[in-house]
Amino acid sequence: MSTDIASGARARTRRAIVDAAIRTLAQDAGASLGQIADAADVGRTTLHRYFPERGDLLAAVAEEAGTRLAAVADRARLDDGPGLDAILRACQECLRLGDLLTLVFTGLVPLEECDPADGFTHALDAACTRGLADGSLDTRLSAAWVQTTVWASLYAAWSELAQGTSGPHDVVTQLLLTVGKGLAAPDPPAR
Repeated sequence: MSTDIASGARARTRRAIVDAAIRTLAQDAGASLGQIADAADVGRTTLHRYFPERGDLLAAVAEEAGTRLAAVADRARLDDGPGLDAILRACQECLRLGDLLTLVFTGLVPLEECDPADGFTHALDAACTRGLADGSLDTRLSAAWVQTTVWASLYAAWSELAQGTSGPHDVVTQLLLTVGKGLAAPDPPAR
C-alpha cells in the first residue's frame, strides 16, 4: 500500500473521529471516548491511536472550530462592503456551524481557544469598526457593544434552532431583522 493511500485513509479516519466528536459532544458534553468511537464507527483502540487522551481530542475539535470559523469569515466576506452588510452575512454563515456553535456556546470549546488572534473575531471586529466609520452602524454604539450584540443574537438564534420551536428560515429572518434593526444607523430626520 502506498504512503499516499495510507495517509489519505488516516486523514479520513481522523476527520471521522473529529466530526463524530463534534456531533456527540454537542448532544452530551460528558460523552465518553467510547461513545465518540462508536459514533465515528471506529474501535476505541483506533480512537486512542489518534487521540490518546480526551484533551487531545478536544484540542483537535478546537482546531477544527478555528478552521471552520475562518471559513465563515471568508464566505461572509467580512472585509467587503459596508460593515453592517458584512455583519449580517457573518450571522447567516455562523448559523451553518451547527453543532460547533453548541460547543462554543456551552464553553466546551471556548472561542478564545479556537479563534486565532487574526481569525474570525478579529475580522468581525474590523467589520464593526468599519461599519461605525462608514455610517452603516449606529455611532452611539461601540465596536465592542456591536460584537457582543451579534454574539448574543447568534446565541438566541442557535437556542431557537436547538429547541426546534422555529424553522431555520424563520430563525434566520428573525436574526437578520434583530441585528439589522438593532445596530443600523438611524435614518436621517425628514426635511
